Amino acid sequence: MLALDLGSSRTRVLLADRGRVVDVPTAELSGDGDADPVLRGAVVDAGAAGRLLARVIGPRLARADRPVVSVASPVLGGPAYRAAARAAVQVLRPHAVVTVPAARAVARSAAADLSCPLLVVDIGARLSEVVLLDDGAVVDAHHAALGTEDLDEGATPVQLASVIASMTAMTVRHDSTSAAREALRRGPLLAGGGVLRPGVVEALTERLDTSARIAAGPHTAAVRGAAALLRDPAPATRPTLGGRSAAGGFSPLPAR
Repeated sequence: MLALDLGSSRTRVLLADRGRVVDVPTAELSGDGDADPVLRGAVVDAGAAGRLLARVIGPRLARADRPVVSVASPVLGGPAYRAAARAAVQVLRPHAVVTVPAARAVARSAAADLSCPLLVVDIGARLSEVVLLDDGAVVDAHHAALGTEDLDEGATPVQLASVIASMTAMTVRHDSTSAAREALRRGPLLAGGGVLRPGVVEALTERLDTSARIAAGPHTAAVRGAAALLRDPAPATRPTLGGRSAAGGFSPLPAR
Protein backbone atom coordinates (compact mmCIF):
# COMPACT_ATOMS: atom_id res chain seq x y z
CA MET A 1 0.00 0.00 0.00
CA LEU A 2 1.36 3.41 -0.92
CA ALA A 3 0.13 6.99 -1.27
CA LEU A 4 1.20 9.44 -3.94
CA ASP A 5 1.09 13.22 -4.36
CA LEU A 6 2.25 14.04 -7.89
CA GLY A 7 2.79 17.80 -7.90
CA SER A 8 4.13 20.34 -10.36
CA SER A 9 7.39 20.75 -8.46
CA ARG A 10 7.66 17.84 -6.02
CA THR A 11 6.53 14.22 -6.00
CA ARG A 12 5.86 12.74 -2.58
CA VAL A 13 5.36 9.08 -1.84
CA LEU A 14 4.46 7.39 1.44
CA LEU A 15 5.00 3.64 1.69
CA ALA A 16 2.68 2.22 4.31
CA ASP A 17 5.31 -0.09 5.82
CA ARG A 18 8.02 2.57 5.92
CA GLY A 19 6.24 5.53 7.52
CA ARG A 20 8.59 8.02 5.86
CA VAL A 21 7.70 10.36 3.00
CA VAL A 22 9.97 10.13 -0.04
CA ASP A 23 10.17 13.65 -1.49
CA VAL A 24 11.82 14.21 -4.88
CA PRO A 25 11.62 16.79 -7.70
CA THR A 26 8.93 16.11 -10.28
CA ALA A 27 11.31 15.95 -13.22
CA GLU A 28 12.50 13.17 -15.47
CA LEU A 29 15.29 13.08 -18.02
CA SER A 30 14.30 12.92 -21.66
CA GLY A 31 16.20 13.16 -24.91
CA ASP A 32 15.88 16.94 -24.76
CA GLY A 33 16.89 17.30 -21.12
CA ASP A 34 14.63 17.48 -18.08
CA ALA A 35 10.95 16.81 -18.76
CA ASP A 36 8.17 18.27 -16.59
CA PRO A 37 5.52 15.55 -16.31
CA VAL A 38 3.16 17.78 -14.31
CA LEU A 39 2.37 21.43 -15.04
CA ARG A 40 0.02 23.51 -12.90
CA GLY A 41 -1.96 20.56 -11.65
CA ALA A 42 -2.17 18.67 -14.96
CA VAL A 43 -0.27 15.48 -15.80
CA VAL A 44 0.99 16.48 -19.25
CA ASP A 45 3.35 13.54 -19.82
CA ALA A 46 2.13 10.31 -18.26
CA GLY A 47 5.08 8.41 -19.73
CA ALA A 48 7.64 10.68 -18.07
CA ALA A 49 5.65 10.54 -14.82
CA GLY A 50 5.70 6.75 -15.01
CA ARG A 51 9.46 6.69 -15.54
CA LEU A 52 9.87 8.96 -12.52
CA LEU A 53 7.77 6.64 -10.36
CA ALA A 54 9.66 3.58 -11.60
CA ARG A 55 12.96 5.22 -10.71
CA VAL A 56 11.89 6.52 -7.29
CA ILE A 57 9.51 3.83 -6.07
CA GLY A 58 10.45 0.73 -8.06
CA PRO A 59 13.61 -0.08 -6.06
CA ARG A 60 11.62 0.19 -2.84
CA LEU A 61 9.12 -2.50 -3.86
CA ALA A 62 9.69 -6.24 -3.80
CA ARG A 63 9.51 -7.94 -7.18
CA ALA A 64 6.22 -9.63 -6.26
CA ASP A 65 4.61 -6.49 -4.81
CA ARG A 66 1.39 -5.29 -6.40
CA PRO A 67 0.48 -2.34 -4.18
CA VAL A 68 -2.81 -0.58 -3.73
CA VAL A 69 -2.06 3.05 -4.64
CA SER A 70 -3.90 6.10 -3.32
CA VAL A 71 -3.34 9.25 -5.39
CA ALA A 72 -4.12 12.70 -3.97
CA SER A 73 -5.53 14.65 -6.90
CA PRO A 74 -6.41 18.31 -7.41
CA VAL A 75 -10.12 18.70 -6.80
CA LEU A 76 -10.67 20.31 -10.19
CA GLY A 77 -8.23 18.05 -12.01
CA GLY A 78 -11.22 16.09 -13.20
CA PRO A 79 -11.23 12.87 -15.23
CA ALA A 80 -8.21 13.94 -17.28
CA TYR A 81 -5.92 14.18 -14.24
CA ARG A 82 -7.23 10.96 -12.75
CA ALA A 83 -6.82 9.04 -16.01
CA ALA A 84 -3.28 10.34 -16.58
CA ALA A 85 -2.26 9.62 -12.98
CA ARG A 86 -3.64 6.09 -13.25
CA ALA A 87 -1.71 5.59 -16.49
CA ALA A 88 1.53 6.76 -14.88
CA VAL A 89 1.06 4.49 -11.86
CA GLN A 90 0.67 1.37 -14.04
CA VAL A 91 4.45 1.10 -14.16
CA LEU A 92 4.25 -0.09 -10.53
CA ARG A 93 1.91 -2.98 -11.48
CA PRO A 94 -0.67 -1.89 -8.88
CA HIS A 95 -3.36 -4.19 -7.59
CA ALA A 96 -5.70 -1.17 -7.54
CA VAL A 97 -5.51 2.61 -7.90
CA VAL A 98 -7.82 5.00 -6.07
CA THR A 99 -7.85 8.76 -6.35
CA VAL A 100 -8.90 11.04 -3.51
CA PRO A 101 -9.47 14.81 -3.54
CA ALA A 102 -6.35 16.42 -2.11
CA ALA A 103 -8.48 18.68 0.10
CA ARG A 104 -10.09 15.67 1.78
CA ALA A 105 -6.66 14.13 2.24
CA VAL A 106 -5.38 17.34 3.86
CA ALA A 107 -8.38 17.45 6.19
CA ARG A 108 -7.81 13.84 7.18
CA SER A 109 -4.12 14.43 7.82
CA ALA A 110 -4.98 17.35 10.10
CA ALA A 111 -7.69 15.35 11.92
CA ALA A 112 -10.09 18.17 11.11
CA ASP A 113 -13.60 18.09 12.53
CA LEU A 114 -15.67 17.33 9.43
CA SER A 115 -18.96 17.60 11.28
CA CYS A 116 -18.56 21.34 10.63
CA PRO A 117 -17.99 23.04 7.26
CA LEU A 118 -14.31 23.45 6.43
CA LEU A 119 -12.38 25.59 3.97
CA VAL A 120 -9.15 24.01 2.79
CA VAL A 121 -6.55 26.22 1.12
CA ASP A 122 -3.80 24.23 -0.60
CA ILE A 123 -0.95 26.39 -1.92
CA GLY A 124 1.35 24.45 -4.21
CA ALA A 125 4.26 25.31 -6.45
CA ARG A 126 2.20 26.20 -9.52
CA LEU A 127 -1.39 25.70 -8.40
CA SER A 128 -3.49 26.91 -5.48
CA GLU A 129 -6.92 25.57 -4.53
CA VAL A 130 -9.69 26.77 -2.26
CA VAL A 131 -12.11 23.97 -1.43
CA LEU A 132 -15.25 23.94 0.70
CA LEU A 133 -15.97 20.68 2.50
CA ASP A 134 -19.36 20.07 4.10
CA ASP A 135 -20.00 16.82 5.93
CA GLY A 136 -16.59 15.80 4.60
CA ALA A 137 -17.63 16.13 0.94
CA VAL A 138 -16.42 18.65 -1.62
CA VAL A 139 -19.28 21.04 -2.36
CA ASP A 140 -17.37 23.87 -4.08
CA ALA A 141 -13.85 24.43 -5.36
CA HIS A 142 -11.82 27.09 -7.13
CA HIS A 143 -8.25 27.00 -8.36
CA ALA A 144 -5.63 29.43 -9.61
CA ALA A 145 -2.62 28.70 -11.79
CA LEU A 146 -0.40 30.47 -9.29
CA GLY A 147 1.87 29.21 -6.54
CA THR A 148 5.20 29.44 -4.79
CA GLU A 149 7.36 29.13 -7.90
CA ASP A 150 5.66 32.25 -9.22
CA LEU A 151 7.01 34.04 -6.13
CA ASP A 152 10.48 33.25 -7.44
CA GLU A 153 9.55 34.83 -10.77
CA GLY A 154 8.25 38.19 -9.60
CA ALA A 155 4.89 37.63 -7.93
CA THR A 156 4.63 38.68 -4.29
CA PRO A 157 3.06 37.02 -1.24
CA VAL A 158 0.49 39.81 -1.20
CA GLN A 159 -0.51 39.07 -4.80
CA LEU A 160 -0.78 35.35 -4.09
CA ALA A 161 -2.85 36.03 -0.96
CA SER A 162 -5.12 38.41 -2.89
CA VAL A 163 -5.89 35.75 -5.51
CA ILE A 164 -6.67 33.17 -2.81
CA ALA A 165 -8.84 35.71 -0.97
CA SER A 166 -10.75 36.35 -4.21
CA MET A 167 -11.39 32.62 -4.65
CA THR A 168 -12.57 32.42 -1.05
CA ALA A 169 -14.93 35.36 -1.60
CA MET A 170 -16.38 33.58 -4.66
CA THR A 171 -16.95 30.47 -2.57
CA VAL A 172 -18.91 32.50 -0.04
CA ARG A 173 -20.93 34.28 -2.74
CA HIS A 174 -21.83 31.04 -4.53
CA ASP A 175 -22.97 29.28 -1.35
CA SER A 176 -26.73 29.44 -0.87
CA THR A 177 -26.33 28.06 2.65
CA SER A 178 -24.36 29.33 5.61
CA ALA A 179 -21.64 26.67 5.26
CA ALA A 180 -18.98 28.82 3.57
CA ARG A 181 -19.51 31.73 5.93
CA GLU A 182 -19.31 29.42 8.93
CA ALA A 183 -16.14 27.80 7.58
CA LEU A 184 -14.54 31.19 6.97
CA ARG A 185 -15.49 32.38 10.44
CA ARG A 186 -13.85 29.29 11.94
CA GLY A 187 -10.77 29.90 9.80
CA PRO A 188 -9.40 27.93 6.84
CA LEU A 189 -7.08 24.95 7.05
CA LEU A 190 -3.87 25.77 5.19
CA ALA A 191 -1.61 23.23 3.49
CA GLY A 192 0.95 22.96 0.71
CA GLY A 193 4.51 24.20 0.45
CA GLY A 194 3.30 27.77 0.02
CA VAL A 195 2.38 27.88 3.68
CA LEU A 196 6.09 27.67 4.50
CA ARG A 197 7.01 30.72 2.42
CA PRO A 198 7.62 33.89 4.47
CA GLY A 199 4.81 36.40 4.36
CA VAL A 200 2.19 34.20 2.69
CA VAL A 201 0.17 33.19 5.75
CA GLU A 202 0.33 36.67 7.24
CA ALA A 203 -0.87 38.28 4.00
CA LEU A 204 -3.64 35.74 3.59
CA THR A 205 -5.07 35.99 7.10
CA GLU A 206 -5.00 39.78 6.80
CA ARG A 207 -7.00 39.70 3.57
CA LEU A 208 -9.44 37.11 4.85
CA ASP A 209 -9.73 38.95 8.17
CA THR A 210 -9.73 35.67 10.06
CA SER A 211 -7.39 33.28 11.78
CA ALA A 212 -6.12 30.13 10.07
CA ARG A 213 -4.97 26.69 11.08
CA ILE A 214 -1.83 25.30 9.45
CA ALA A 215 -1.70 21.56 8.85
CA ALA A 216 1.26 19.86 10.50
CA GLY A 217 3.95 19.30 7.88
CA PRO A 218 1.86 21.27 5.36
CA HIS A 219 3.96 20.24 2.35
CA THR A 220 3.33 16.53 3.02
CA ALA A 221 -0.20 16.76 4.42
CA ALA A 222 -1.88 15.59 1.20
CA VAL A 223 0.17 12.42 0.80
CA ARG A 224 -0.11 11.53 4.48
CA GLY A 225 -3.86 12.08 4.36
CA ALA A 226 -4.16 9.99 1.19
CA ALA A 227 -2.43 7.15 3.02
CA ALA A 228 -4.75 7.54 6.01
CA LEU A 229 -7.83 7.48 3.77
CA LEU A 230 -6.56 4.30 2.15
CA ARG A 231 -6.24 2.62 5.54
CA ASP A 232 -9.63 3.88 6.74
CA PRO A 233 -11.78 5.58 4.10
CA ALA A 234 -14.31 7.14 6.51
CA PRO A 235 -16.50 8.06 3.53
CA ALA A 236 -18.15 11.45 3.27
CA THR A 237 -21.89 11.53 3.84
CA ARG A 238 -22.58 13.71 0.82
CA PRO A 239 -21.69 13.26 -2.87
CA THR A 240 -18.34 14.75 -3.82
CA LEU A 241 -18.04 17.38 -6.52
CA GLY A 242 -16.28 15.86 -9.49
CA GLY A 243 -14.62 17.38 -12.49
CA ARG A 244 -16.37 20.73 -12.85
CA SER A 245 -14.58 24.03 -13.10
CA ALA A 246 -15.66 26.43 -10.41
CA ALA A 247 -16.12 29.95 -11.72
CA GLY A 248 -13.19 29.52 -14.03
CA GLY A 249 -9.54 29.38 -13.12
CA PHE A 250 -7.25 32.31 -12.47
CA SER A 251 -4.27 33.00 -14.65
CA PRO A 252 -0.84 33.45 -13.11
CA LEU A 253 0.10 37.03 -12.37
CA PRO A 254 2.68 38.51 -14.74
CA ALA A 255 6.23 38.73 -13.47
CA ARG A 256 7.42 42.19 -12.65
